[in-house]
Amino acid sequence: MTTLWERSRQVAVQAILGTAVRLFAEQGYERTTVAQIAREAGISQRSLFRYFGTKEDLVCGDQEALGELLKRTVEQQPAEMSAWDALRAGFEVILTANHPPERALELSRLIFDTPSLHARYIEKRLRWQAELVPVIRARLSTGPGRPAPDTQARAIVATVFACIDTATELWAGHDGRIDLADLYDQCLATVRDQG
Repeated sequence: MTTLWERSRQVAVQAILGTAVRLFAEQGYERTTVAQIAREAGISQRSLFRYFGTKEDLVCGDQEALGELLKRTVEQQPAEMSAWDALRAGFEVILTANHPPERALELSRLIFDTPSLHARYIEKRLRWQAELVPVIRARLSTGPGRPAPDTQARAIVATVFACIDTATELWAGHDGRIDLADLYDQCLATVRDQG
């Protein structure tokens, strides 16, 4: 059960985010300043930075927390579940944990249409990948003391991330009219069928 303070914080975060997304859409990410966002949201810049550590966090969310949620979710999947399915389960959780679909669509467009944001997005995703490799390697282990090859775990993680990013870009390009999970499944099936 959430406290009154947590609910108030969530309302404030959504109001600030709504203001930021509107300004980004109207004048572009690069031309929108933190000072503008704070002023239009009716708060100080200092207060804005209490909710969002950086301007990028307004678009990408708290990447550290999301990365940890992804890793934890993958680790918690049943041992008999394949690495592919465990990663898919992890992504399903973070897709619903971050933003409602309409907001996720707006933010995805911003990320894929703004080179500086896209670069930071990729940088953060590479960090997620590095943290997931040991989790996937352990899941692929062939027995006690016999870990799976690092190359296998890295290839699976990199493939899943490439498919998620491709699906998300296609989803944003089609204005969210195609189901994101279906797009991901199609991307992954295409890659895996080539093996």
